[in-house]
Amino acid sequence: MVKTYSSSEIRIQIKDFELLEVSSGKKKSLKDFFSKKATVIMFICNHCPYVKHINMELIRLANDFIPEKISFLAINSNDAKKYPEDSPENMKKVYNQLGYPFPYFFDETQEVAKYYKAKCTPEFFIFSGNGNLCYHGQLDDSRPGNDIPVTGFDLRNVLQNILEEKKIYPIVKLSFGCNIKWKT
Repeated sequence: MVKTYSSSEIRIQIKDFELLEVSSGKKKSLKDFFSKKATVIMFICNHCPYVKHINMELIRLANDFIPEKISFLAINSNDAKKYPEDSPENMKKVYNQLGYPFPYFFDETQEVAKYYKAKCTPEFFIFSGNGNLCYHGQLDDSRPGNDIPVTGFDLRNVLQNILEEKKIYPIVKLSFGCNIKWKT
């Protein structure tokens, strides 16, 4: 595990890609899951201890905001040949075991991670309904072993402001976790 910070370089527009959605086993267009209110794109994976640390909060967060018409999409961009725990088959197992309420996509070519300049897991992007970036970075200040409770504070705060229709300027609050496992 290599501790890696998210990029301070950001893409300010959401973009559509077609990826394997692991619960159905079919390629699907990401835009079919975008919301007119807000869309949260999460770069996660199965094996990262930083992701395992926050998995239950990701589920709570999504369950709290999906009824408010905010969508959540999880993307795994890791090289599954070098990290078989992150294969689509194992992603489907984790999806079912944890009961993710959001789609979980496999970015086999890593083009999505490259477009968003994602560098680590977990790493989060929130886009407004018109596709503009509102937030890029961490879930909250909690990390494995630092004794800070996992609350999703940073994401919850931005999402609540969106629901309250407050003006939001793009916020960057660096995340850190495992590096994305790039193909060589």
